[in-house]
Amino acid sequence: MNSDVFSAVANSTRRSILEAVRTKPRSVSELTALFELSRPAVSGHLRILRHTGLVREEHKGQRRIYHLEAAPFAELAEWLSPFERYWRDRLGDLSKTLDELEESESADDLDTD
Repeated sequence: MNSDVFSAVANSTRRSILEAVRTKPRSVSELTALFELSRPAVSGHLRILRHTGLVREEHKGQRRIYHLEAAPFAELAEWLSPFERYWRDRLGDLSKTLDELEESESADDLDTD
């Protein structure tokens, strides 16, 4: 797993750009308008996203269109999967404990009546 991918998605502006190109391929001009950022700022974010393989660039005449690339996200998901299972198991254990406490309190309430 390329650690640069984590650095790239750690930035909220780049995550927003990724969300924008997820819905449809977009030009630098479109992205600049969406985020009210300067063209150089958007281009800088796109350069990082290209470098990490999260987006690819397509030349259409003088325009550059950016597309989302799925492979790095699959790698991210694969790396995160054990953590997701860990938290799912932990929350399941918590839910079970809370259910047991609720049952115990209900039984105590019946005993006091």
